Amino acid sequence: MNPTLSTADLAARWHKTPESLANDRCAGRGPRYVKLGARVLYRLADIEAYEAERIVEPVGA
Repeated sequence: MNPTLSTADLAARWHKTPESLANDRCAGRGPRYVKLGARVLYRLADIEAYEAERIVEPVGA
């Protein structure tokens, strides 16, 4: 089973507010999520994939 994080958990991980994550969801940004009724959960695998896609390799270092 894939572990999940709540919006509050992900906000703490990324040093953001839950409201900014909600804004990202409404704008179609951010990692994939699971919506169960009013509850939003993020699968850890989706979060890690989203983070991996955004790794920036510095040039000229």
